[in-house]
Amino acid sequence: MDLSSLASPQALRGGSTGALGAHAARRRSVQLLRPRRPTFRCSVEAANARQQVQGTLAAEAARKECFGVFCTTYDLEALASGEVFGQDQPIALKLLGSERSLQALEGVAMELEDSLYPLLREVSIGIDPYVIFEDADWALLIGAKPRGPGVERAALLDINGQIFAEQGKALNAVASRNVKVIVVGNPCNTNALICLKNAPNLPAKNFHALTRLDENRAKCQLALKAGVFYDKISNMTIWGNHSTTQVPDFLNAKINGRPVKEVIKDTKWLEEDFTITVQKRGGVLIQKWGRSSAASTAVSIVDAMRSLVTPTPEGDWFSTGVYTTGNPYGIAEDIVFSMPCRSKGGGDYELVKDVAMDDFLWGRIKKSEAELIAEKKCVAHLTGEGNAFCDLPGDTMLPGEM
Repeated sequence: MDLSSLASPQALRGGSTGALGAHAARRRSVQLLRPRRPTFRCSVEAANARQQVQGTLAAEAARKECFGVFCTTYDLEALASGEVFGQDQPIALKLLGSERSLQALEGVAMELEDSLYPLLREVSIGIDPYVIFEDADWALLIGAKPRGPGVERAALLDINGQIFAEQGKALNAVASRNVKVIVVGNPCNTNALICLKNAPNLPAKNFHALTRLDENRAKCQLALKAGVFYDKISNMTIWGNHSTTQVPDFLNAKINGRPVKEVIKDTKWLEEDFTITVQKRGGVLIQKWGRSSAASTAVSIVDAMRSLVTPTPEGDWFSTGVYTTGNPYGIAEDIVFSMPCRSKGGGDYELVKDVAMDDFLWGRIKKSEAELIAEKKCVAHLTGEGNAFCDLPGDTMLPGEM
């Protein structure tokens, strides 16, 4: 299996211009054994820590205040150890970074080699997405430019959109024709849309925006309120955008197999405290900790991948942001929207049809839908749909933007 990671804006510029230098593609050797199964190839992007991108690797990684290396290293260890794809699936890891992050990537590669993971067949690093994404079966697109002081959200959409347009073109050109792509860099829903629009030869349904962290946060809050462990929470859906318009669905969620509203009878808490806490959890964490989530983001990436490669337990489902065209809910088509999904394993999924809907839930869903439609218009020049027009309904402060 070939797993590829995301690159920083600097890496993308280098890749698009061809000015790659002597270190454009560097391969580190690990002992190659004859695999019992074909090797999966996974590409993972690493961005510059100076930009404080969640889940990044960088030249400044050794600094005490930088937690990005932990995030991405955890993901890589989970992949290399068989935690995601199983104990009989060999892995090739391909790490995409920038000139500034290349030394840190070499250090991560050394750590992976020294760990003697029996499934790890190869570790490659480089700054050219057309090299790193070649034949990738999975691509984790982690890096994105954060929102700085005085930067309008519309400008951030354009800046990061250009990054993901280039990533999409590279994937379209060289990745496996059935590559699965998980976009983590914010604003991840619209970045995923831009990426898939620039990869017309790849299945649109294979592109995902990470909303699993939001789902995990919602499960935690319900478990705390009900006095149970989080594994007793099932059927938890996050609808919509990965922003403060996201909709944590307590109508369909269950606690110990019972509807949430039968266990937690405080409707005001569900509609207000619970909903707002999940929506703004990322921002509160930044206020408390001074940086975006790292460990929980890493765990949620692993959870998201595992949900796609492992059959979903009977009657349950999970959340992921996917392409809406053909959805059964009446949500606007041609956007990337988090919805409930089930998987039979192997990386594919289907949308859940048997969900309840009431006026409160539908009203919140339509608000998040309106935001994503507005974001889509902002990046029309990057999706091949004409000139961009930005009229965003409000500033929802995506978690991690600030």
